[in-house]
Amino acid sequence: MKQVYFSEPTISINTLSYLEDILNSKALEGAKYTRLASSALKNTIQCKEVLLTNSCTAALEMIALLLDLQPGDEVIMPSFTFVTTATAFVLRGAIPVFVDIFPKTLNINHKLIEAAITSKTKAIIAVHYAGVGCAMDEIITIAEKHNLFVIEDAAQGINAAYKGRPLGSIGHMAAMSFHPTKNLTAGLGGALLINDERFIDRAKIIWQKGTNREEFFKGRVDKYSWVDVGSSFMPSEFTAAMLYAQLENLEMISHRRMVIWNQYYEAFKGAALQNEVQIPYIPEQCEHNAHIFYLILKSVAKRDQLIKYLEQRNIQAWFHYFPLHLSDAGQRFAKFDKEKLLYTESIYQCLVRLPLHSSMENDEVGHVINEINGFLSKL
Repeated sequence: MKQVYFSEPTISINTLSYLEDILNSKALEGAKYTRLASSALKNTIQCKEVLLTNSCTAALEMIALLLDLQPGDEVIMPSFTFVTTATAFVLRGAIPVFVDIFPKTLNINHKLIEAAITSKTKAIIAVHYAGVGCAMDEIITIAEKHNLFVIEDAAQGINAAYKGRPLGSIGHMAAMSFHPTKNLTAGLGGALLINDERFIDRAKIIWQKGTNREEFFKGRVDKYSWVDVGSSFMPSEFTAAMLYAQLENLEMISHRRMVIWNQYYEAFKGAALQNEVQIPYIPEQCEHNAHIFYLILKSVAKRDQLIKYLEQRNIQAWFHYFPLHLSDAGQRFAKFDKEKLLYTESIYQCLVRLPLHSSMENDEVGHVINEINGFLSKL
């Protein structure tokens, strides 16, 4: 059997023609495709404003600036997340405060948030793991009670929803990723999604390197100048064009991923019922996007055995996040009670992510299923 890759980006049919259009027009700086992709994403997410960025990390860093965080401010988040969920805020001198996850969804446990709030808390970061929405109603209720901001780390959330609302459209702001491993890719790339209009004007200044360039192009000032903090957060037109082509094919890509996800689910739900593995759980109020299909084994030894077993059969399967509170930097920069992060510590050691991308052929999916069932039958 040929190699089954863990992830493989879909190259949309119009991608090359859009890139050629940019080269022929010599419009290498943000304009046509930045506007087209931003508009398409705004319609998809149903948010107030979209600013494309060169990465999801950049979008999170913009959010940290927009929240005007000061050294010593605290931001509550799960430890089971990608490092930039924390580093974006650490760069501003803020302190990540880690709380545990729900064992079923692997999302932040909203029941633990209130106990982590102090007079220094400024925001709650809801990380939608695997494109499955956090308990947003409960999180927003807590935030409103304590006058906190709610930020969605929707890096994995494109085309997923919570109670009918697209992920990224619920909190004050959100960040989204278009990394090659995501459902849609722009090579790299990300987006800042804004739902609170108070942030829009300043976000555009920060996005434009701290200048009022937007006002200049609208004719509101006769020249643009430096007016605030900012950086080079904008993506290239090539990034925007690739993303726009992907957004045009969003439904096709999503449908194929869902077909594969459902095949995995049907194949392994028996093993889950027999308590041999844990498979993804989708709460009734959530519409997921088939971003990840994972198995949680009974031990780290079994997890490692499965990954090696699949590798020997030309199947790439990966583990996931090393908890941030266990990292050297997490112990230096963050605040947490290790004894209250039990699910984070136990689950990360046992989780295996299976190959899942829209280019997978049926025989590849069948190969993965057959090999895993063969492994599980020997447990």
